[in-house]
Amino acid sequence: MARIIDGKDQNMVGDKVRKLRIEQKMSQQMLSDRLETLAIYICRGSISRIEDKQRTVTDIELYGLARVLGVSIVELFEE
Repeated sequence: MARIIDGKDQNMVGDKVRKLRIEQKMSQQMLSDRLETLAIYICRGSISRIEDKQRTVTDIELYGLARVLGVSIVELFEE
């Protein structure tokens, strides 16, 4: 299947996830642990790859990231 977005980035939210996580003084492991309480399983290494835009993010993962980080899904896409 052809990619919708040109370039090497696998997602559009990685930078914002990193920024929000750091602002909240949360480690990647803490973010992973909090997602797990919502039954969303993203290991610490995958959080790193999301933040580096090397991994795609599913809709349920977007939902969980927004909930744990305390923002709307739309805010994850804002610069």
